[in-house]
Amino acid sequence: MPSEGRCWETLQALRRSDKGRICYHRDWLLRGEDVLEECMSLPKLSSYSGWVVDHVLPNMQENPPPSETSTSPRSTSALGQPSFVPKSPVRDPAFSPASSATPDGTKDKYESQHTEPMVLQSSQGIKVEGCIRMYELLHRMKGAEGLRQWQEEQERQARALSEMASEQLKRFDERKELKHHKEFQDLREVMEKSSREALGQQEKLKAEHHHRAKILNLKLREAEQQRLKHVERERLRKEEGQIRLRNLYALQEEVLHLSQQLDAADQRRDLPRVDLSAFRTRGNQLCGLISGIIRATSENGFPTAEEQAVAERALQEMRDLLVNLQQEIARACEDRRRQDEEEAQVNRQESQVQQGPEVRKEPPASRQGPGGKLNEDLQVKVQDSTMQWYQQLQEASSQCVLAFEGLSNSKDSQAKKIKMDLQKAATIPVSQISTIAGSKLKEIFDKIHSLLSGKPVQSGGRSVSVTLNPQGLDFVQYKLAEKFVKQGEEEVASHHEAAFPIAVVASGIWELHPRVGDLILAHLHKKCPYSVPFYPAFKEGMALEDYQRMLGYKVMDCRVEQQDSFLKRMSGMIRLYAAIIQLRWPYGNRQEIHPHGLNHGWRWLAQILNMEPLSDVTATLLFDFLEVCGNALMKQYQVQFWKMILLIKEDYFPRIEAITSSGQMGSFIRLKQFLEKCLQHKEIPVPKGFLTSSFWRS
Repeated sequence: MPSEGRCWETLQALRRSDKGRICYHRDWLLRGEDVLEECMSLPKLSSYSGWVVDHVLPNMQENPPPSETSTSPRSTSALGQPSFVPKSPVRDPAFSPASSATPDGTKDKYESQHTEPMVLQSSQGIKVEGCIRMYELLHRMKGAEGLRQWQEEQERQARALSEMASEQLKRFDERKELKHHKEFQDLREVMEKSSREALGQQEKLKAEHHHRAKILNLKLREAEQQRLKHVERERLRKEEGQIRLRNLYALQEEVLHLSQQLDAADQRRDLPRVDLSAFRTRGNQLCGLISGIIRATSENGFPTAEEQAVAERALQEMRDLLVNLQQEIARACEDRRRQDEEEAQVNRQESQVQQGPEVRKEPPASRQGPGGKLNEDLQVKVQDSTMQWYQQLQEASSQCVLAFEGLSNSKDSQAKKIKMDLQKAATIPVSQISTIAGSKLKEIFDKIHSLLSGKPVQSGGRSVSVTLNPQGLDFVQYKLAEKFVKQGEEEVASHHEAAFPIAVVASGIWELHPRVGDLILAHLHKKCPYSVPFYPAFKEGMALEDYQRMLGYKVMDCRVEQQDSFLKRMSGMIRLYAAIIQLRWPYGNRQEIHPHGLNHGWRWLAQILNMEPLSDVTATLLFDFLEVCGNALMKQYQVQFWKMILLIKEDYFPRIEAITSSGQMGSFIRLKQFLEKCLQHKEIPVPKGFLTSSFWRS
């Protein structure tokens, strides 16, 4: 049908128009009025509406379709109502001609820029509306079919893409697995290569280790051989050193024996005009030389070959000296015999002619004392009276030890406890003596005096008394005297000022308990024979260690203490002795004389100056004695004391210097400077730490 074709052409023209190409939906109003704001205005016909009305509608009226002719009057009356044709055939059905008609059947006027809106018959509007709806339905069906096909295509493509992605994932996994296999293979090859290299390196290291082990074994064997050689050399050196030491001891023993022979030869009284002092002096110097070598040996280990050679030369010189002495004595005896014969002949001649009285011979000059000119021939041995006094003190000490032997050796626990308590009560107060206040010193003195008097004293929280045991007093007296001397040996040796408080307590105890003073002297003489003064002589068959102990040295494990330590101990004990003889207990009886006063110090000084000096010992003891006691002796003896000081400087110094080696000049120089300073100032200074009246008031 041509009219139907024109209708579709009209619709196609409308669809191709500007508004016809706009896509819209019926539910736009539900989404929002802003979207359909333009469509809310009154519809207007396009410029093609006239052509549609002229060509399409008349044909449709002439040949109505059967469906239209059979419409009900209601439909006809409905179509007879005027309606506006929309501007675009593809508008939303909400803007259909039926919906655009007013209720009162009047026409709304709508002006357009080109044409006036055309009023369509209701049947034609329905036709157009139907066509539009058919077109929309067809379009929706085509859209649905297209959408279905598109969805199928998309699903197919998605399946294809999924399959392709799955295949790609499989390929990726295969490539990844292949890569892992390659990496693992490469790693295994690297590890195998490294293992081979490590094995090769290990083999190389093993070879190097074996080589180095061989070298080290060779070096160890060489080192062991060197060590064995060194040990052998050290053993041989020690054996040689011991042999040299034994030879040195034998040399010293022989030298001492020759010295005794020199002394015996010097004791001859039938040769008064023969001066043998030079032989004895040289013999003493040789003995001192040998003793110095042995002391140096005890400090350094074993004697060297040079020291042994020096000792052998000294022995040979001693032998020559003895031979020369014997020759001198023989010549003197021959001269004496000849002189006697001549004198006898002269006497016979005089008796025959009876001429003149007998000629009297003047006796030889007697020895000068310390206040006069020093004798050219000094002693080596102590005076007999002093020796008897020394032996009496040692005998008293031995008897005291025997008196408390039962307490000392008792196995009873109670006796042991008493002995320990008594020893603490006697020694602890002495240990507490120092440069403290006088009141504290008096408490210590009273405690010691009470203990010796039999009164109970407190010691260690317990009451102690010498009456607890019959031998308690002897034990306490012996231990107390021993502790006083030990304080001088240790405390005073380290702190010179401590000599005075210890000495004043000892002097006070000595005054009240004379036996304690005798025991103090016995211990002092035993540990320091130079405080007698006494130079012990070496006897045949005596062990060298015993002789060194007699000289005051400490001998432990066949090793003699060093000279510095020995001199320090001797110095402390001499300082204590010098302090005791000049101090008195201030709270005692001043009417009584000192039990061991300055006269004993003067006797000691005179006797030591009448004896041959000992290297390093005599100078040290003289300095310590004069520094502590010189001021008191100066005040007591005045002019006689200064004569003695001049005697020491002019006559005794050269003797000390002659026997002193270059390494032992320190003590001699210290003594010389001290005396020169005293002579220059005409005064002996008060010793440092001397107890003054202010000390006792504190």
